[in-house]
Amino acid sequence: MSTTAPARPTFTFDGGAGTYWGTQILAFLITVFTLGIMYPYALVLVERWRCKHSFIDGRPMVFEGKALGLFGHWIKWFLLIIITIGIYGFWVAPRLQKWIWENTAYGDVSAHN
Repeated sequence: MSTTAPARPTFTFDGGAGTYWGTQILAFLITVFTLGIMYPYALVLVERWRCKHSFIDGRPMVFEGKALGLFGHWIKWFLLIIITIGIYGFWVAPRLQKWIWENTAYGDVSAHN
């Protein structure tokens, strides 16, 4: 009786330097010029770019998060970061990652072709 390990998924990425840096600079400017308040919009911009160029077994990733859905949490976290002189940021980082993954999904294969 032979058992074989399941096939590992194939991960691919087709993003380029130009669009990467353009997206990063725009996100940075949004964050800086609004003193961090509009960071959720910058985060969504970057995550949509990342997912648009990421594929698992040929299926595109899709970022479905909306900045407005994160905005209320962000204002609360932002104020707590200021009040605690940055210490609360240690709790915010994993919460942001959780929100990102909860809003990331597989897309339709036909949408990529």
